[in-house]
Amino acid sequence: MRTQVAIIGGGPSGLLLSQLLHLRGISSVVLERKTKDYVLGRIRAGVLEQGLVRLMEEANVAGRMHREGFVHDGTLVAYGDEMFHVDFKAHTGSGVMLYGQTELTRDLYEAREKAGGELIFNVEDVEIAGANTDCPQVHYRVGDRIHQLNCDFVAGCDGFHGVSRRTIPTDQKREYEKVYPFGWLGILSETPPVNDELIYSNSERGFALCSMRNANLSRYYIQCSLSDRPEDWTDHAFWDELKRRIPREQAEAIVMGPSIEKSIAPLRSFVCEPMRWGRLFLCGDAAHIVPPTGAKGLNTAASDVQYLYTGLRRFYEDGDMEGLDSYSAKALARVWKAERFSWWFSSLMHRYPDQSMFDHKMQIAELEFLRSSDAAQKAMAENYVGLPY
Repeated sequence: MRTQVAIIGGGPSGLLLSQLLHLRGISSVVLERKTKDYVLGRIRAGVLEQGLVRLMEEANVAGRMHREGFVHDGTLVAYGDEMFHVDFKAHTGSGVMLYGQTELTRDLYEAREKAGGELIFNVEDVEIAGANTDCPQVHYRVGDRIHQLNCDFVAGCDGFHGVSRRTIPTDQKREYEKVYPFGWLGILSETPPVNDELIYSNSERGFALCSMRNANLSRYYIQCSLSDRPEDWTDHAFWDELKRRIPREQAEAIVMGPSIEKSIAPLRSFVCEPMRWGRLFLCGDAAHIVPPTGAKGLNTAASDVQYLYTGLRRFYEDGDMEGLDSYSAKALARVWKAERFSWWFSSLMHRYPDQSMFDHKMQIAELEFLRSSDAAQKAMAENYVGLPY
């Protein structure tokens, strides 16, 4: 089989890249290790920066997002029983869109299928050959059959554990990592959100986040030990602990209900440099991971898609390699800023096992400075709604 761009990974970044390329007449094949139902069953965050919203519009898949999503013009930050508002729109002129990643992915699948896009599922034993030549190939197996996909370029959108990053020789890359000494226990419940905006809370018992998917579907998180398992936490124990970690007024207003999903996510920061080797380009989690604090994971993947899509367009429409040659540097410059913001916000809101009383006092001083300083709130707002591409 022959295509112009082989895309490894059928998650949102791979699908978005495929859809954008299709609208420019550039062919692609998307290879996905799991089934479509499996991909759509993954529960992920749904805070979309304005840059991602605009990319969805450019991809002609923004209709349902605009009908069903919620525009948030700010967020609430709490510590103890104190809580204050950071007004994104007042500081930046825009807000963020709350729209579940599952629904965004569903919209992209529908668009690719409607356009007759080549989506291949249950792909195993993927190998990338000749990435450092002008004629890369992707070999893979579906069932008992071995296939070869010839292409001009390979986009590695296959996540942290995928084959794409591992294809780059060890002496050609450098990896940076920080592993956080805690995780997030999250539940999804068919209950109305406790507030119209997200609440990020620093408490003596640890971090908590009150989020939502829609008017009757809420997502809540609490900081937990890495040794915890979801089955260690009953719904009653979770609600009880969450209420202890948010301001009293919000705790009294919360509507509790049975969880329909419960999971624990570890937190890490990770970056691979460079994000290109020959004609192989890493995109999203294949190249970088951020803690979920601040919701930058999907959004950094979207900025990668923007840079790669623009570079591929310039190559196919004008024969210009500059956009592809500068892809890694441009993407990494923005990725490291997102890493900084996620690291800062995580350090501000969580309790660390080795944290001293001095460290705690510094957190409170930083929170009170953020509460009282327009300049500090503007800096947070600019990063939260998304730095420019």
